[in-house]
Amino acid sequence: MGAILEVQNVSLQFGGVKALNDVSYHIKEGEIFSLIGPNGAGKTSMLNCISGLYRPSNGSIRFKGQEILNMKPYKRTTLGIARAFQNIALFAHMSVLDNLKLGRHTLMKSGLLKGGLYWGSAQKEEVEHRRAVEEVINFLQLQDYRHTPVGTLSYGLQKRVEVGRALALEPELILLDEPMAGMNSSEKEDMSRFILDMHELKKMTVVLIEHDLGVVMDLSDSIAVLDFGKQIGFGTPAEIQNNPEVIKAYIGEEAI
Repeated sequence: MGAILEVQNVSLQFGGVKALNDVSYHIKEGEIFSLIGPNGAGKTSMLNCISGLYRPSNGSIRFKGQEILNMKPYKRTTLGIARAFQNIALFAHMSVLDNLKLGRHTLMKSGLLKGGLYWGSAQKEEVEHRRAVEEVINFLQLQDYRHTPVGTLSYGLQKRVEVGRALALEPELILLDEPMAGMNSSEKEDMSRFILDMHELKKMTVVLIEHDLGVVMDLSDSIAVLDFGKQIGFGTPAEIQNNPEVIKAYIGEEAI
């Protein structure tokens, strides 16, 4: 398959600090792609550039052949890009169902006026949004928590809802920023299975930031490695594991 996302010579600078320095890689349609590196390497900054929260100092980011750097974040969402955040950004007092429904707000076409004048159209749209949300609830096995306030759930379940809010947008490309952070081994196994199902059943392209190298090597089709904003490796898991620069900067001799 061809590339769904192409990152070319992307740099991002905050004052005198270069968060990203001439980073280039491509992500094939339908693959699981991981972005790894030490803390402060620029991984989240890279996702922020893709999702539109940051604008690179220079470079190009193309989604399905279309340049997206000048697009607002919500426009990128409507194109098929969704993002789950490392730090949970849910409405704690609201239910799982309502949080997931809010996740689809950028896809809603029927405004208040249209809803008032053309109730049939708005009603059909509401049915479609509810269908998509219920599909996410079933996919992530959240049926028992549908009406539970998110703030009362365990941390692992809250992370699952955070991912679910991105899934509710039915994206072609989903960006997952440390979806397993703070999870126990059982919760990590569940999230790994959900990521594989996004890839295999939903045919989504997944971009994953994750510090557990065992998970990364097991799940990924390809990997890019950052270190202090500079890309030091890009390739298959086997190629990354045998890359001398990556071993020296990140993996370590003992891990090979």
